[in-house]
Amino acid sequence: MNRRPLSLLVLGLALACGCAGPGKLAERSEEKLAGGEMWRAWTLATRALDKAPGNARARAAAASAAAAIAEDWQRRIRGLAEMDSVAAAEQVLEFAAFRAGAVRYTTVAVPPGWAAEERALRGSAARIHYRRGVADLESKRPKRAYLHLAEVQRFVADYRDAARLADRAYQKALTRVAFVPLRAAAGGAALGREVAASWCGDVTERLAPTHARFTRILPVEEVERQLSVSELGRVSRDEALRAGRRVGADRVVWGTIGDVDSKTSFQLFSDAVARRIVEKGADGRETVRWVEVPIEVIARVRTVTADLEYEVVATRGGATLARRRDPCTMSARVVWTTFVPEGSCESYVLVSDPTRASDPERAKQVETRWKAVVGEGTTLAQVLEAKRSSRTASHDRREVLGRLMAGAAFVLLEELPSKEELAYAALARSWKSVHHGLVPVADLRKRKSVHQDLLRLDEVDDVDLGLAAVESERR
Repeated sequence: MNRRPLSLLVLGLALACGCAGPGKLAERSEEKLAGGEMWRAWTLATRALDKAPGNARARAAAASAAAAIAEDWQRRIRGLAEMDSVAAAEQVLEFAAFRAGAVRYTTVAVPPGWAAEERALRGSAARIHYRRGVADLESKRPKRAYLHLAEVQRFVADYRDAARLADRAYQKALTRVAFVPLRAAAGGAALGREVAASWCGDVTERLAPTHARFTRILPVEEVERQLSVSELGRVSRDEALRAGRRVGADRVVWGTIGDVDSKTSFQLFSDAVARRIVEKGADGRETVRWVEVPIEVIARVRTVTADLEYEVVATRGGATLARRRDPCTMSARVVWTTFVPEGSCESYVLVSDPTRASDPERAKQVETRWKAVVGEGTTLAQVLEAKRSSRTASHDRREVLGRLMAGAAFVLLEELPSKEELAYAALARSWKSVHHGLVPVADLRKRKSVHQDLLRLDEVDDVDLGLAAVESERR
């Protein structure tokens, strides 16, 4: 089957629909409404009015579609109210938002007495949430109380003293977290301090109020001021708790960094690669010729593994709320070559087209050796471009580590980052779970890391963590 004409037909129909005039859109809206597709009818009618606000037929189509939607919505709300008045009130808010948004196209009429029904349902939902909020405050659950009291104000803005109680609950619900320098193995005192500071900065940036409503990270400088110079990097668990209490923290993040293991390997790629040269003759025709060019690429790989254990600890009572123990690993691949490319880097390939066609086994062998040296997915053109750029780029160690932590396949350097630098990079990025792309907050809470532990704990009240005695002591 020839799919191209079909795809062109579908595209043509889509364009025709998108380019339809107001009159045609209004007509289609009427047809959709007659077929029971009221929301599709509303969309078509409003699109027509966006193009021609004065079109009478489109305005009538919008009014008819809106009336059908309103009638259906009222019926659903009344049916839902018999089973769940709070859910019915949620629909009341959505219905009201629809009517407000529809004003630019039409007035959505409601029957006499509907406003009273809406007020009653909203008042019922507010009353239910208010009772739950007050009960949660009395049971020392300020986080849950705040969530209920905030809901009260969504349904009825000035309901009793809900706003005052919500403010009170919020202040009680705030959880202050201090990052304390980790206790490092002998010879690595600075490492524990640097990792804790890095975690603090990164987690503070990610734990915005929209994601962690009740968690507030205290500045690491405030915590360090509570410790002597000799304690930094050698902080015990008890010292961490004392420092946390001094700065008003409810929880501290503290841990230990164990032994750091480092392994280094060396690889060499030495072969002739091919350069594609395009030449134009006197008659204007282009010819392609391939030139073999000898090249040596040296790669060194260092892999560092550091043992890490951390806890999220309640400062009063010393209960461990979360714990993680696993190795943190970081690899760095540095590549070097003395070869300087001429012309476009894209014109260089490992194997020329003629060789690939005549000797595919050799092509496969060359590509396998190349990958073993520079890593999977790294092309010759990328290495040559990095070489060309390296003549003007500065090799700032922090910038290099940043690129490696971000997942760079390789960096063009003459020497590897040190064991200590890579250990820091491995530990510093362990505040989060490694993932690609955008991840929903609900999924983030399931992962294991400092960030995710704090997210999971954010909306859980102390009393539900088994810290009832702590709660009464604090409040």
